[in-house]
Amino acid sequence: MSTNEPATGNGGGFVRLRLDIAYDGTEFTGWAAQDGFRTVAGVLEEAFSTVFRTPVRLFGAGRTDTGVHATGQVAHLDVPVDALAHGYPRHARAGDAEFLPLVRRLARFLPEDVRVRHIERAAPGFDARFSALRRHYVYRLSVAPYGVEPQQARYVTPWTKQLDVDAMAAAARHLVGLNDFAAFCRHRPGATTIRDLQRLDWHRDGDLVIAYVTADAFCWSMVRSLVGALLAVGEGRREPAWCATLLTATHRSSDFAAAPARGLTLTGVDYPPDDELAARIAITRDLRTLPKTPNT
Repeated sequence: MSTNEPATGNGGGFVRLRLDIAYDGTEFTGWAAQDGFRTVAGVLEEAFSTVFRTPVRLFGAGRTDTGVHATGQVAHLDVPVDALAHGYPRHARAGDAEFLPLVRRLARFLPEDVRVRHIERAAPGFDARFSALRRHYVYRLSVAPYGVEPQQARYVTPWTKQLDVDAMAAAARHLVGLNDFAAFCRHRPGATTIRDLQRLDWHRDGDLVIAYVTADAFCWSMVRSLVGALLAVGEGRREPAWCATLLTATHRSSDFAAAPARGLTLTGVDYPPDDELAARIAITRDLRTLPKTPNT
């Protein structure tokens, strides 16, 4: 495919489809397709390319790391108009939504640890990554003395030390807002580490300790790094105010380790109304900077 432009009206070209996706990330080397590795996007691209009889490429809202799960991943792909008919079985059920037969057909091609839950025609201007307003993650730990219930063992991190959840919540409040999260991100040349962290809440339900994390976007390993720093507070190795000092760092901090991937799940992605999608893309692509203070 030499272009990646969706069709407009009846003018041919490509049809852009929006996908809602869930997966168990345990056996995947992250989201992004990589030669020689089993990845979520790679498995999905292979299935869609088989169904449509032409190579296609997926673009996801979040490039989850190795071992990270999703119940609310969103992606899009562009399908040539003349290949779209290949996605339908010969005998669709009466009353089916337009792409429900394709959802059923994909279920036969995909392994059990990844599912395409819903497909629809994308609104004009929709881009799964650049149109997004915010992403939502949940991180789960168990402090039970026996570890994690077997049915949840792939999705919850066992933690052998007791945690002061109130101290973790107090530390988290220092991090919410528009900040430079360089201390929590792996460095990427030319990429900004400024993010708007909109929610970072901790809750305890018996032996289960849960973090709810929301931001306009996340850089590589940022959520697990945030959790790792707050675990240092919860264990009493650091004071809550220490987290505020991390926001002055210009490089990834070595004072804490990122939390294990198994406890992290991407649970949802929010988008603006259809008539604001194109404007959102322009905002997202703009390189962010922090507002200047009066003394700078």
